Amino acid sequence: MQNTEYTFQIASKATEYEYTIQVYVPNENPPKEGFPIIYVLDGLYYFDFAKNVVKLQSLNTLKTKIEASIVVGVCHHEKDMRERRFFEFTAPAKQYIFPEHAKGKKLDLGKNGGASLFHQFIENELKVTIEGMFNVNNNKQTLYGHSLAGYYTLWCYLTHCYDFQNYIAISPSIWWNGKELYQYLEKANHNSLQKLYIAVGECEGFMVEDAKIFYDKIPTVAKDLYIALGENHSSVVPTTMSKSFRFVNNIN
Repeated sequence: MQNTEYTFQIASKATEYEYTIQVYVPNENPPKEGFPIIYVLDGLYYFDFAKNVVKLQSLNTLKTKIEASIVVGVCHHEKDMRERRFFEFTAPAKQYIFPEHAKGKKLDLGKNGGASLFHQFIENELKVTIEGMFNVNNNKQTLYGHSLAGYYTLWCYLTHCYDFQNYIAISPSIWWNGKELYQYLEKANHNSLQKLYIAVGECEGFMVEDAKIFYDKIPTVAKDLYIALGENHSSVVPTTMSKSFRFVNNIN
């Protein structure tokens, strides 16, 4: 049996966008309950990182604490990736507060606020497709997002807690829209069984303090915060991916 990778398209009715989906399946028979699964946002950039962490380290799970898992990369087209991220990874709001650190740059605010539609795509279209193709353990589902996708991961954790068992938010854009995530945090119904991992690079300026303050306010016990020494907004991803996967695997 060989490691198997699949690439296919899904035309979403919810978001009216066609995604490229990349899937890695381990080179072994699935457990009785099915493979754990990791959904990686911004898959165009991060699918290969995630796939190789699982592929290499699951060869010795007892030492690495990384178990054989299916990895799914959710990919936008490179030509419109930036626009789609600002639409799909941000929550709907009556108005948007543009951050000072943007230094005069402007966004098309008419293309924000599509997180609910993107969530419909994930739950009703992507998961249905994946679970129809592969043997998935629905009790071991992880959502992984970086930067603005990290914001979406936290938003999903706060608003749709039970859709995944594990949430990994790397350098999350907590600053978005006047730090509106705190409003969701106040209303959230937290489940202590869900796990949340947040990481940020030491060199990411105000985002470090944002992550620390937000983390301290999350009431759930099953959480971890990691400040990656010497890392910036880009380098933090490969630096923390293995550590984040070990945390959610929960293997003794």
